[in-house]
Amino acid sequence: MRLLIVAAFMLGFSGSAWAQGAGAKPAIQDGQVIPVWPGVAPGSEGWTHQEIEYRNGERAMVRNVVTPTLTAFLPDPAKATGTAVVICPGGGFRWLSWQSEGTAVAEWLRARGVAAFVLKYRLHQTAAGEDEFRLERDAFLRGLANRGPQPTEEEQQLRELAMADGRQALKVVRQHAGDWGIQADRIGILGFSAGGVVTMGVVMDHDADSQPNFAAPIYGGNTGGAPVPDDAPPLFILCASDDTGPATSSVNLYAQWRAANRPAELHLYEKGGHGFGMTPRGLPIDHWIERYGEWLDQRGLLKRKSPQSGS
Repeated sequence: MRLLIVAAFMLGFSGSAWAQGAGAKPAIQDGQVIPVWPGVAPGSEGWTHQEIEYRNGERAMVRNVVTPTLTAFLPDPAKATGTAVVICPGGGFRWLSWQSEGTAVAEWLRARGVAAFVLKYRLHQTAAGEDEFRLERDAFLRGLANRGPQPTEEEQQLRELAMADGRQALKVVRQHAGDWGIQADRIGILGFSAGGVVTMGVVMDHDADSQPNFAAPIYGGNTGGAPVPDDAPPLFILCASDDTGPATSSVNLYAQWRAANRPAELHLYEKGGHGFGMTPRGLPIDHWIERYGEWLDQRGLLKRKSPQSGS
């Protein structure tokens, strides 16, 4: 049966397809990789490059993502709260800080009863060779200081694909919520840097199936100049003051949410720079994840939902 389940996921079966199976509910295993789209992701049908895993020092990284997936981090059923978070690592839409801004966050949430799903969203193609990639990466990082506030047309097209992956990821989790021990009204999204852009893209443009119930843009993401949606979810916004551009965007985002009378919480640390994720820097910002946990807790998301009370 386990082989049938895995095979069905790889074919991208929907929730209704499961109901037509042998009568067993779908199950996923901790660490299982789940396709986001049923078949080839729309908009990148002609992509032929290969996904590459590599390391930046001690940290695991990923680049050249063609096939979007979710990697599941599932809590002990005895601790499960019914809450789920889709995590979007950052990396300038050219790589994913898979460990520091992905799996380490998922492990922290899993230990507290939250089902976490780390998203691989589509990225700009980078050189296949490691030496060529390092040159590309260094040139990209040097050029960030001279880049304008608006992405180029090519960059915006890629961002739209990544945001579509984010929306589809929320849909997949919600469609299977009952089978995966998740409450359909307790599904959130959290993203770092470029992943914060994906997060806010989902927040600002979604349907009922892809609507996040709560969201956390971490040093990245804004409204893109659009008005705050009427159904805007509660936001947890966090950044370092010495990360100038994202800090300004974070303050503006908080102000927009409050002006729209939507719930928001802002944490702006004095020091921390950009891209800290779960990598310790010997600063108070090292404990940012605890502030996020407190925010989840005060919203009741770290407690098992009571069917009787509805809370």
